Amino acid sequence: MSLQSTDQIADLITRIRNAIMVGKTEIRVPTSKLKVAVTEGLKHAGYIADYEIEDGKPRGTLHVTICEEGMPAKITEISKVSKPGRRVYAGAEEIPVVKSGRGAVLISTSKGIMTGREAKKQHLGGEILVKVY
Repeated sequence: MSLQSTDQIADLITRIRNAIMVGKTEIRVPTSKLKVAVTEGLKHAGYIADYEIEDGKPRGTLHVTICEEGMPAKITEISKVSKPGRRVYAGAEEIPVVKSGRGAVLISTSKGIMTGREAKKQHLGGEILVKVY
């Protein structure tokens, strides 16, 4: 079995979505810089409780706590917008609003991965990665 996925972000959000559906509060995935950046963006937006990186050979593990024990998950929907076959880009003025502002998008900008609100404040556009509500 290979540890490498063609689309790392899609793998991460699918694992999060599946864990929420079966009632799990945490997941473990092979780590990468991109997965850590997306997880940091989800934590900053308030959709996951915490994460930590565990070192290991040949690759470390990203341990994501979706919600605290006994609490409901804050994520109702999570989906990948930009895919390997079809990239979706938006300028600072074209960043989509999710569920009338109650949701968030994560955008890969020249200054790193950030939420849509932060990108609009800094007048940055980029590739739209994840839509979460």
